[in-house]
Amino acid sequence: MVGAINVDLVIRAPRLPGPGETVVGPELHQFGGGKGANAAVAAARAGAEVHLVGAVGDDDFGRGALALLAADGVGVDGVTRLAVSTGTAFIVVDDAGENQIAVAAGANAALSASTVTAALAGLLGGCGCVLVSTEIAGEAVIAAVRAAAAAGVRCILNPAPVVAAVCEVLADAPILTPNSTELAGLTDHGSIEERAATLHHTTGAAVLVTLGADGVLVVDGAGRTTPIAARPAAVRDTTGAGDTFNGVLAAGLAAGLGLTTAAERAVVAASLSVTQVGAREGMPTASQIDSAMADVGGSVDPGRAG
Repeated sequence: MVGAINVDLVIRAPRLPGPGETVVGPELHQFGGGKGANAAVAAARAGAEVHLVGAVGDDDFGRGALALLAADGVGVDGVTRLAVSTGTAFIVVDDAGENQIAVAAGANAALSASTVTAALAGLLGGCGCVLVSTEIAGEAVIAAVRAAAAAGVRCILNPAPVVAAVCEVLADAPILTPNSTELAGLTDHGSIEERAATLHHTTGAAVLVTLGADGVLVVDGAGRTTPIAARPAAVRDTTGAGDTFNGVLAAGLAAGLGLTTAAERAVVAASLSVTQVGAREGMPTASQIDSAMADVGGSVDPGRAG
């Protein structure tokens, strides 16, 4: 995994604020966050051996972030400590589970291409999949995707947000996992299906468009389109659902699953993840995913999972 490591500061409020508006919630919660770190935790809980490449500040937030990752079994030897602040996200979550997020990039923006290249050099030999997210410096994104391509290792690129570096590595044929808004930032016309097909023709690789409660649209490497429906869930917080999808997808591909099967597991995992407050609190284990997938036709209920 290559991506951002943040501390999430979360306020629950009755509704999301509008421009210039203040809303009041009862208390502040602190969680581990960052798309790279979140996806790493999701993959580790899904049963993968995970190593994270990224950066934190030499501060209490950074030390706490690494301790949380290590507690979830994520290898952090590839995380560098820099003399800047650790990335921090400020999140408001409303009663429907929707959120607004503002991020101070901190050390994530200072992650260099050389650091990423050096860290991956010792990991790619035994690696089944590299997942790259874009809340880090553009040069680090490019270095990670190109290192995976040069080593012949399957690479997933989550373009959240869409940055200039994404367009620079499309020729390296990463699997792309945009949501519908990010897809619109990568292609300029047509329906979601048409845009996804256009993106596939550009890269020659699979495209998986995450659609929230509507599930995921998969365009595989051969250009075949398959919709995967989301499972019903009692939504409390959608923060981290996309990261869960990406992490579990990467874990499945690294384990040798086919694209559609890995995506089905990832959709179920994302549905489970939204039932708890906090990006990582609802991320399921492999046994919970298995139990939910076996519960054909039922709603996702993490209390029934092992």
